[in-house]
Amino acid sequence: MKAMTGPRYGSPDVLELREFPTPEPGEGDVLVRIRATTVTAADCAFRSGRPLTARLYAGPFRPRFRVLGGSFSGEVAAVGREVTRFAEGDRVFGLNTNGFGTHAEYVRVPQDGILTGITSGLTHEQAASLTEATTALTFLRDVHPARAGQRVLVNGATGSVGGYGVQLAVHLGAEVTGVCRAANAELARSLGARRTVDYTAADPTDPGSLDGLRQDVFFDAAGKSSFSRARRVLTADGAYLTTEATPSALFHALRTAKGRGRICRFSATGLRQSTDNLVHLDGLAGSGAVRAFIDSTFPLERLADAHRRVESGHKAGSVVVTL
Repeated sequence: MKAMTGPRYGSPDVLELREFPTPEPGEGDVLVRIRATTVTAADCAFRSGRPLTARLYAGPFRPRFRVLGGSFSGEVAAVGREVTRFAEGDRVFGLNTNGFGTHAEYVRVPQDGILTGITSGLTHEQAASLTEATTALTFLRDVHPARAGQRVLVNGATGSVGGYGVQLAVHLGAEVTGVCRAANAELARSLGARRTVDYTAADPTDPGSLDGLRQDVFFDAAGKSSFSRARRVLTADGAYLTTEATPSALFHALRTAKGRGRICRFSATGLRQSTDNLVHLDGLAGSGAVRAFIDSTFPLERLADAHRRVESGHKAGSVVVTL
């Protein structure tokens, strides 16, 4: 099979298209012929080795994962003899967050892994993008549930995580303020944001930029703010949620873990995913409550360009790779 590999840390130019043996499914495994996958900020970090904390997981000196990529959508190509949940030809999507390896033509996953059938009629590109909604779902439903009537600010409202964050917060009944560039304001509103803040012209952590409206949740999907700044616009018991494990975020998360008042929360959401989350999101997509949010698509051979697009900081939605 064809797969993109990065034999060393570095720029997107280190990525190489190579031939690998096609995996053989074990007795309880499913072999998926991948039709679409995504490139995320985590993929870029594990490819570049930056920040250095990424190497704690990816390897201190050389990448320990030959092929990156954690999301996939495709068809079941073969199953092991003990597999009962899936059959050859099934349309499926899922996550392989432990072994990665989805920037390839095939991936082998256990039938009890994070894998489910596509029932909503999504295309493979849309289903691959929908896997990125799992991060926002974990934060806004599990880490600190957003509730009807609350005010939720989403920093990075037109990024792949933030765009789904806006939609999910609206679905949960919250009034959403989206922080993005002025050029993307209409897009943020189309996702459900009641109001928008142009971060190039105003500071979203300044109460004045929000007309004095205190926020119950400050979801920093872009990882560009901090608890110390965001607390200025939080309600007395508001929460700052961040996708970035900065030293400051970890310190404040520990400091406010059991306290009252304004709190900081970080979660390694990749470790908290499940098939139930995918089934839930597939249902939301089928009902129209959430729509797939795609910035651009690239063929596997142009995976390096997909990495560059993610690192540009200007994408609006998921960067999808097709096979």
